[in-house]
Amino acid sequence: MLNLDFHPSGRHFLQIPGPSPVPDRILRAMSLPTIDHRGPEFGALGLELLSKIQKIFKTENPVIIYPASGTGAWEAALANTMSPGDRVLMFETGHFATLWHKMALRLDVQPEFLGLPGYEGWRHGVQADMIEARLKEDTGHELKAVCVVHNETSTGVTSDIAAVRKAIDAAGHPALLIVDTISGLASADYRHDEWGVDVTVSGSQKGLMLPPGISFNALSPKAIEASQQAKLPKSFWAWDEILEANKNGFWPYTPSTNLLYGLNEALDMLLDEGIENVLARHQRWAAGVRSAVEAWGLEIQCLDPSVYSPVLTGVVMPEGVDADAVRKIIYERFDLSLGMGLGKAKGKMFRIGHLGDCNDLTLIATLGGCEAGMKLSGVNLKGSGVTAALDYFAANPLNAGKR
Repeated sequence: MLNLDFHPSGRHFLQIPGPSPVPDRILRAMSLPTIDHRGPEFGALGLELLSKIQKIFKTENPVIIYPASGTGAWEAALANTMSPGDRVLMFETGHFATLWHKMALRLDVQPEFLGLPGYEGWRHGVQADMIEARLKEDTGHELKAVCVVHNETSTGVTSDIAAVRKAIDAAGHPALLIVDTISGLASADYRHDEWGVDVTVSGSQKGLMLPPGISFNALSPKAIEASQQAKLPKSFWAWDEILEANKNGFWPYTPSTNLLYGLNEALDMLLDEGIENVLARHQRWAAGVRSAVEAWGLEIQCLDPSVYSPVLTGVVMPEGVDADAVRKIIYERFDLSLGMGLGKAKGKMFRIGHLGDCNDLTLIATLGGCEAGMKLSGVNLKGSGVTAALDYFAANPLNAGKR
C-alpha cells in the first residue's frame, strides 16, 4: 500500500506556491459529518459562504463556486462568455498564461498571444501599453476579451490589473476583462469591482489555505449579459443554473460539501484577521525572503521590483547550476518541498512559497534548508540569507489583527 505519510519525524515543509499547507483548524472543520446538500442546514451554509466570499474578491456581484480545480474555472470563464471562433487577446507572463492559451485553442476560441520575447519576457509583468496599442488596432472589435494572469505562479510576478483596465478603457474597446488570480486571491491585493474585472478566476489551494478542489468565477453584470449570448457548449460550467440555485444557498449538482465546510472556516479566519492585515502579512514575508536572496547574491526571477509577488519568490541559480538538482538535494536532506521552474524557466530557478498557513519561523527554517542545500550543491553564496531574513523580520515586526 502506498505510504503518503512517510516523513520520519517533524512536519514536512511544503513551501511550494500552492497547494499551501492547510491549517489544523480548517482540517478539523472538514472532518465534520457530511450533511444533506438539499437540506435546510446546507442552504444556510451556502448563503453564508456566498456572502463571505464576495468580501475576499471585493465585489458586490455574484461569485460562482465550482467543485473543481482552478483549471475548471479557467474553462468556465471562457465557456460562459465566448462562442466558437471568437478571438481573445492573452498576455504571456509565464507557464500558466501559456496553459490558459493552450486551453483556449482546444475550446475553439482563437487566442492571440502578446508578450515580451523569450525567457526574459517571463521576468516581467503584463505590459498594459502593448494591450492598449493592440486594442486600438482592432477597430472592428473582433477581440471579445482580454485574458491576463494577476499573480503568475511560475515566475513570482504580480501584474497591475488596474493598468490593464485603464488600457482597455483608453482604447475605447468593449472587450471583457478576464483575470486569473488563482494564486493571488487572499495573498495579494485584488479588487474585482474597483478594477473593472468582468470575470475573475481563482482556486482554493493557495491563499485560501484549503486543499485543491474548489474554484471560483467572480462575475460582473457585463459578463452575465455576455453569457446569455455565448454559444460555446457548457453544462456543468453554466452560470445560469448555478446562479438560480444559489439564490437559496444550493447548487444544481452535488457540491463538495466538506470542502465547503473548510472554505467557511478559512473565510472566518481571513475576515477575523482583516483582509488588509492578511495582505500586509504576505508583503512582509515576501520582503524578508527577498532580503535572503539578496544576501545570497542571487537573482530574483522577477526583474521589476514594482511587481514583486507577495505570494512566492523565484530564485535564479547561477549559470551552469541545475535548479532541479538543487531542489532534489533540499528535498532529500531537509524534507522541504520547493516549486520547480516551469516551461522556459525549467532548470533555471526554484520557487519559495510564502503564503497561507505560515509564520516567520516557518520561513526562517525554509530559508535555512535552501541555504544548506545550495551549499551542498556547490552554489557559491555571497552571505547568509537566513541571517538577513532574521534581521529583516526583527526590524519589521508584524502589526496585524488576531489569527
